Formats: sequence, C-alpha cells, structure tokens
Amino acid sequence: MALDPQAKVILDLMADSGFTFDGMTPEELRERMSMTAMPSPIELASVTDRSIPGPAGDIPVRIYRPSTEAGLPVTVFFHGGGWVIGDLESHDHCCRTIASKADCVVVAVDYRLAPEAKFPAAIDDAWAATEWVATHGEELNVDTSRLAVAGDSAGGNLAAVVANMSREHEHVEVIQQALIYPVTDGSCDRPSMTDNAEGYMLTRTAMDFFHEHYTVTIEDVRDPRYSPILSDLAGAPPAVVVTAGFDPLRDQGNAYATKLLEAGVDVDHVEYEGMFHGFFSMDAAIDVATEAQDQVAAALKDAFAR
Repeated sequence: MALDPQAKVILDLMADSGFTFDGMTPEELRERMSMTAMPSPIELASVTDRSIPGPAGDIPVRIYRPSTEAGLPVTVFFHGGGWVIGDLESHDHCCRTIASKADCVVVAVDYRLAPEAKFPAAIDDAWAATEWVATHGEELNVDTSRLAVAGDSAGGNLAAVVANMSREHEHVEVIQQALIYPVTDGSCDRPSMTDNAEGYMLTRTAMDFFHEHYTVTIEDVRDPRYSPILSDLAGAPPAVVVTAGFDPLRDQGNAYATKLLEAGVDVDHVEYEGMFHGFFSMDAAIDVATEAQDQVAAALKDAFAR
C-alpha cells in the first residue's frame, strides 16, 4: 500500500506550512480551522441558517436545499473535529457536496463542543436535532420517511450512535447511515493507531488530546454512545462506510463495518488505501475524494429510492 501521489502533495504542503494539531489549545485549534475554511464552489437553491430547540438551549443548524422541489429526502449531518473543533463553516463544502450529489436536503448540526460540554453533550444535541428533523417534515418541506444520518470522524461517531439509538424510537426512522472515517472505538488500541501515528495529518497525539477533552471518566469509553463498536448492532440501519489506509482511525472503521455485516446489516464499505484522514472534502486537489463522495451519494440515493 502506497500513499496516493496527490495525497502526498497535500501532506507535504501541510508539513511545509507547519500544520499540526499538537501542542495547541482548543481555542487555538478552532481559530486555525476557521482560518482554513474555504468557500465552496457548489451553488444550491438555498442555504439557510436557523436554530432549533436542544437539551441545553438552542442548537444552530444550517439547511442545504439542492432544489425547490417539495418532499425531498433529508440527511442530518454531524461535522468532525474530535468533538472539540469544527463547525458549520468547516464542513460547508462537504454538506453542499452531499446535498448536490445525493439530491437531498442536508441539515448540518452545530452541536456543543468539548471541553466546555463534555460527553454525552454532543450525543444529546445530535439526537435532539435528528428527532426534531424527523418530527418537523412539513415545516422543512422534506420527506421524513426518507431520513439518513451522516458524519465524518467524530461526526461519524455521532451518526453511528444516533442510527443505533433510532431503533428504540418509532418516531425517528433512520433508513441509512453514512460514516466517513468514523471514530467507533474509544480505546484507540488498534494497529493503525500506531502504524499511522504521525505524518498523515491526524496523529495519535491529537486523538489522545480529543479523547481527553471529551471524556469525563474512564467509564465513558465503555459506553456504547462513546464507542458504538460495543453496541449490539442487530437491526441497525444500512450503512456506507468510508475509511482511509493512512488514517489512525482506519482499523476501527473497518472493524465497525465488519461488525455491522456480521449483525446482518447491509454495508457498502470501501477502504481508500492511498488516502489519509480528512481527504473526503479535498476534491479540488485529490481525484479519489470525488470517488468517495460519489460512493456516499450513490448509497444515499439508493436508500432514498427503496
């Protein structure tokens, strides 16, 4: 397995610029991420910011509508960033891409971040937002019988947990989950966490930093809402899972896809062997990113058509 040449160019540029997650405070990381957010070239029919009720106050959301057509399917999206960084701006291009390619409304959720709001605050917000979307289809002008959840990295963790939680609530029917290099195992003891510990954008040190800021006690890591791989996955919604060969999270994402399959869940899983964590939104520079986007969009469209 070799690093994709286009991926290597991006990683070399990051290294030359001194990019790192290490040795910074959450506030510094958030400021750096806000400085790197680039405008998306994708034009949609409308992009609207609003707030919805949450368990600890209003939750900001951004609603992406690819067309004015009534009754489109809807995907609730949770951004990555280790539960510590990331926001509506950092994943704007990702959400526009999914809305455009999957022909669905995307509702992006600006959930509370750690360490100001530790586990399970992010989960509480993610579930509240999904529940709100599922019960406000008329207001949103969407078809809530075609409801999906999606997210990348820590957002993939939230999407997986919400998908599992939905099995216990008849009024929230998730028909598809899209997990992009998700965090599924808080123990972080799999080989890829060591093999890809440094040099591929996300580092082992950064993951330790994120986990330390998100958790309250060691028992949190054993909670299926933190480590969804510990869940009984029977009856979980069908999944599309994207992993990257040079990602510290590779093995836990692959293991989660395998456990879903073993539980009888339909899974479309591709490991993009030459890629690193975060490549999904880099379609302007990495051709394989477009392939991954098309894979996720095709799985969503297939689910919506069923």
